[in-house]
Amino acid sequence: MNTTTKSSPVISAKRVTGTPVYNISGDRLGEIDDLMIEKRSGEVVYAIMSFGGFLGIGEKYHPLPWQVLQYDTASNGYVVQLDKESLKKAPYFSRDEISDSDLAWRERVFGYYSTPPYWT
Repeated sequence: MNTTTKSSPVISAKRVTGTPVYNISGDRLGEIDDLMIEKRSGEVVYAIMSFGGFLGIGEKYHPLPWQVLQYDTASNGYVVQLDKESLKKAPYFSRDEISDSDLAWRERVFGYYSTPPYWT
Protein backbone atom coordinates (compact mmCIF):
# COMPACT_ATOMS: atom_id res chain seq x y z
CA MET A 1 0.00 0.00 0.00
CA ASN A 2 1.27 3.47 -0.92
CA THR A 3 1.29 5.73 2.16
CA THR A 4 2.44 8.89 0.41
CA THR A 5 -0.21 11.52 -0.06
CA LYS A 6 -0.48 13.61 -3.14
CA SER A 7 -1.95 17.08 -3.07
CA SER A 8 -4.86 17.52 -5.42
CA PRO A 9 -5.01 20.61 -7.65
CA VAL A 10 -8.75 20.95 -6.90
CA ILE A 11 -10.71 21.41 -3.69
CA SER A 12 -14.37 21.25 -2.80
CA ALA A 13 -16.02 24.61 -2.05
CA LYS A 14 -17.30 23.02 1.18
CA ARG A 15 -13.71 22.61 2.34
CA VAL A 16 -12.82 26.22 1.52
CA THR A 17 -15.77 27.63 3.48
CA GLY A 18 -14.63 28.24 7.04
CA THR A 19 -10.94 28.35 6.15
CA PRO A 20 -9.16 31.09 8.11
CA VAL A 21 -7.72 34.18 6.41
CA TYR A 22 -4.53 35.71 7.80
CA ASN A 23 -2.50 38.77 6.97
CA ILE A 24 1.22 38.58 6.23
CA SER A 25 1.99 39.15 9.93
CA GLY A 26 0.04 36.02 10.85
CA ASP A 27 -2.92 37.85 12.38
CA ARG A 28 -6.22 36.09 11.79
CA LEU A 29 -8.51 38.48 9.89
CA GLY A 30 -11.57 36.30 9.41
CA GLU A 31 -12.66 33.23 7.50
CA ILE A 32 -13.98 32.34 4.08
CA ASP A 33 -17.78 32.52 4.23
CA ASP A 34 -18.55 31.79 0.59
CA LEU A 35 -17.09 31.59 -2.91
CA MET A 36 -18.49 33.32 -5.96
CA ILE A 37 -18.03 31.50 -9.26
CA GLU A 38 -18.46 33.01 -12.71
CA LYS A 39 -21.19 30.92 -14.36
CA ARG A 40 -19.77 30.67 -17.86
CA SER A 41 -16.08 30.15 -17.19
CA GLY A 42 -16.42 28.24 -13.93
CA GLU A 43 -13.65 30.39 -12.42
CA VAL A 44 -13.73 31.45 -8.78
CA VAL A 45 -13.74 35.24 -9.02
CA TYR A 46 -13.92 36.26 -5.40
CA ALA A 47 -14.23 34.89 -1.92
CA ILE A 48 -16.40 36.45 0.73
CA MET A 49 -14.57 36.76 4.03
CA SER A 50 -16.56 37.24 7.22
CA PHE A 51 -14.99 39.49 9.79
CA GLY A 52 -16.00 40.43 13.32
CA GLY A 53 -19.36 40.04 14.94
CA PHE A 54 -20.62 37.37 17.26
CA LEU A 55 -23.00 34.60 16.22
CA GLY A 56 -23.68 36.41 12.96
CA ILE A 57 -24.55 39.73 14.63
CA GLY A 58 -22.47 42.71 13.53
CA GLU A 59 -20.49 40.62 11.09
CA LYS A 60 -18.97 42.35 8.08
CA TYR A 61 -18.48 40.64 4.74
CA HIS A 62 -15.46 41.50 2.64
CA PRO A 63 -15.40 40.36 -0.98
CA LEU A 64 -11.78 39.53 -1.78
CA PRO A 65 -10.74 39.03 -5.39
CA TRP A 66 -9.52 35.44 -5.64
CA GLN A 67 -6.15 36.66 -6.99
CA VAL A 68 -5.28 38.40 -3.69
CA LEU A 69 -5.56 35.18 -1.66
CA GLN A 70 -2.62 32.80 -1.42
CA TYR A 71 -3.01 29.44 0.29
CA ASP A 72 -0.38 28.82 2.97
CA THR A 73 0.05 25.16 3.89
CA ALA A 74 1.92 26.02 7.12
CA SER A 75 -1.02 27.99 8.55
CA ASN A 76 -3.65 25.85 6.84
CA GLY A 77 -5.33 29.03 5.66
CA TYR A 78 -5.29 31.83 3.12
CA VAL A 79 -2.97 34.82 3.38
CA VAL A 80 -3.79 38.25 2.04
CA GLN A 81 -1.45 41.26 1.79
CA LEU A 82 -3.51 43.39 4.18
CA ASP A 83 -2.91 44.72 7.63
CA LYS A 84 -5.83 45.24 10.00
CA GLU A 85 -6.03 48.98 9.22
CA SER A 86 -6.23 48.35 5.47
CA LEU A 87 -8.93 45.78 6.09
CA LYS A 88 -10.95 48.32 8.10
CA LYS A 89 -10.79 50.69 5.11
CA ALA A 90 -11.63 47.99 2.56
CA PRO A 91 -15.14 47.78 1.10
CA TYR A 92 -17.41 45.62 3.23
CA PHE A 93 -21.09 44.83 3.19
CA SER A 94 -23.88 43.36 5.26
CA ARG A 95 -25.22 39.88 4.54
CA ASP A 96 -28.17 41.42 2.63
CA GLU A 97 -25.96 43.68 0.53
CA ILE A 98 -23.51 40.93 -0.40
CA SER A 99 -26.28 38.63 -1.59
CA ASP A 100 -28.05 41.37 -3.54
CA SER A 101 -28.21 40.72 -7.27
CA ASP A 102 -27.15 44.33 -7.96
CA LEU A 103 -23.38 43.98 -8.25
CA ALA A 104 -22.54 47.67 -8.65
CA TRP A 105 -20.15 47.41 -5.69
CA ARG A 106 -17.79 45.16 -7.71
CA GLU A 107 -15.88 48.12 -9.17
CA ARG A 108 -15.15 49.47 -5.68
CA VAL A 109 -13.88 46.10 -4.49
CA PHE A 110 -11.65 45.24 -7.45
CA GLY A 111 -10.40 48.84 -7.58
CA TYR A 112 -9.49 48.82 -3.88
CA TYR A 113 -7.34 45.74 -4.35
CA SER A 114 -5.92 46.98 -7.70
CA THR A 115 -7.04 43.74 -9.31
CA PRO A 116 -8.26 43.48 -12.89
CA PRO A 117 -12.03 42.95 -12.92
CA TYR A 118 -13.19 39.54 -14.06
CA TRP A 119 -16.09 40.94 -16.11
CA THR A 120 -14.02 42.69 -18.77
